[in-house]
Amino acid sequence: MKIVFMGTPDYAVKTLEKLIDKDHEVAAVFAQPDKPVGRKHILTAPPVKETALKHGIKVFQPTTLKNGEAAEILREIAPDVIVVVAYGKILPKEILSIAKFGCVNGHASLLPKYRGASPIQWCIVCGERETGVTTMLMDEGMDTGDILKTETVKIGENETAEELFERLSEISADLMVSTLDDLEKGEISPQKQDEADATYAPIIKKEMALIDFGKTAKEIFNAVRGYYSWPCAYFFLNGKRVKVIKAEIGDKTEEKAGTVVETKEKFAVACGDGVAINLLVVQPEGSKPMTAKQFFCGNSVELGAVIGEENG
Repeated sequence: MKIVFMGTPDYAVKTLEKLIDKDHEVAAVFAQPDKPVGRKHILTAPPVKETALKHGIKVFQPTTLKNGEAAEILREIAPDVIVVVAYGKILPKEILSIAKFGCVNGHASLLPKYRGASPIQWCIVCGERETGVTTMLMDEGMDTGDILKTETVKIGENETAEELFERLSEISADLMVSTLDDLEKGEISPQKQDEADATYAPIIKKEMALIDFGKTAKEIFNAVRGYYSWPCAYFFLNGKRVKVIKAEIGDKTEEKAGTVVETKEKFAVACGDGVAINLLVVQPEGSKPMTAKQFFCGNSVELGAVIGEENG
């Protein structure tokens, strides 16, 4: 098939590579514009662009799809299908109807659950035990199109969003290849989504990752996993931000939520359900990640201090 691929981050690279390996004709790639990265704000190309250029594929990086220029480019290319994976822009109606087989999106959830920008992180934050990937025919809504194929996977008990990203990117790539094969053969019957089951996964912002020790230990444990490696769950101690890289559910405690209940081998804090959360690896502001024991070697935290209060 003659394909135009639309994608931007690392997650989409695996699908692009699989399509190239399967001898599809990837006629062009659309990606988000280059962006400044790091403290020095070095203008950096997105991973999908870098991959496309390595394979000699022409790349387009429009700042908008709404002025008709992108649609005109696509009409000239005349693709059989437009494949979209984590592109980061809404496709207008005129683009959705250009390709023979339409626009096929690879979404990292079991639709209609977790529509939106951050399905991988949110499914972990919300405590899901399984998730998956979906291919669908795109329409004008936010991940509301007819479902083509799905694949379900279990979420590991300690699996982080970063680890799940890596797994799902491989699964999504394979599912997209099989979807296009079946679509070309006419062997897929698109299925409508059940709106009654729809949930939404909004864009994650840093402030969402602030730990509320009034929640249950399980909820905090899920947040630590779901927000890793960005933005990372965090709390403030003596006015300084401390990121939590790794945690585990600890023992029962009668102390009120936010109380530091161990400061030796473990950094244990009481949660709202009477169970402690053990902060195993933390990263104080301006420092590298360290174990709880290493943290206490250079930071004085009193047993009984309450995080979020003046002495915490």
